[in-house]
Amino acid sequence: MSASSNNRTLSTAESFVCGGLAASIAVTVSNPAEVAKTRLQLQGELAKKGAVKIYSNSIDVFRKTWKNEGIKGLQRGLGPAYIYQILLNGSRLGFYEPFRRAANNMLGWRPDEQVVLTSVVAGASSGAVGASLGNPLFLVKARMQAYSPALPVGHQHNYRSSYDALSTIFKAERFRGLVRGVDAAILRTSMGSSVQLPSYNFAKRTLVNNGILPENSAATFFVSSAISGACVLVVMQPADTALTRVYNQPTVVGPDGRPRGALYKSPIDCLWKTYKAEGIRGWYKGSTAHFMRIAPHTIITLTANDLILDLYKKVKYRHEDEDAGL
Repeated sequence: MSASSNNRTLSTAESFVCGGLAASIAVTVSNPAEVAKTRLQLQGELAKKGAVKIYSNSIDVFRKTWKNEGIKGLQRGLGPAYIYQILLNGSRLGFYEPFRRAANNMLGWRPDEQVVLTSVVAGASSGAVGASLGNPLFLVKARMQAYSPALPVGHQHNYRSSYDALSTIFKAERFRGLVRGVDAAILRTSMGSSVQLPSYNFAKRTLVNNGILPENSAATFFVSSAISGACVLVVMQPADTALTRVYNQPTVVGPDGRPRGALYKSPIDCLWKTYKAEGIRGWYKGSTAHFMRIAPHTIITLTANDLILDLYKKVKYRHEDEDAGL
């Protein structure tokens, strides 16, 4: 090749597709932990201390779900999760660099310069785009994951399929129902995205620049992704709990004739009511399961994304150079 594939950039569309593919690989592995997290977050919702618990911990959720529902139970919501991850992470990984470079240009820095401020802004902005696009699928996914015919927790929504869920919600609440919780989704995803790629890039750059690990090695991708996943968990957990509860809450018809959430007016209202009823620990329900989801998911997504991008660049530019006779 006439130039290193690492020095050649891809279009936003190409980055979007590669990011979505990487996320789809990751969600297959992480979805059972997402099911456990969702059920733990809904268990004892707005109940005072001493409420009866169906599940004692993350492992207990896995065990009881497998016993009563089999692999189908552990992988509930996987269909909409695939589409959501393509939209979310395709946006988050595909738009991050264009947003960061644009912000750098606007504020007078070189496009390739790594600046904490513009990195955080780009991460939050690209995450907000993905959350908005994928909101209906995340809504359906959360409700499907919460549903259990054997050991139900929280309000139960029984849908036959993703299409049945989307059509049922639209018939009952029109477009308003499909965008329910989008403010919570943007809050959650922006908080997570604001630290995911910046912490990943910072960790990877630190490891390489200090000679700890070689550039573009699987070990470098793995360690950087693990550090990034821990950072995301710390920042995102309370907003994630609020999102799960806002999505899954039952609806009632308000004075204006429109359906609205029966328990929460907004994600902030959810966090406040959860704190009053369950204390600060209520915000962090399911955090162990969340880490069991987010650690492998982040590691696989970011590692696979780097590997897929590198492979795609090699294939793309090898063909271009061959066509040019180089």
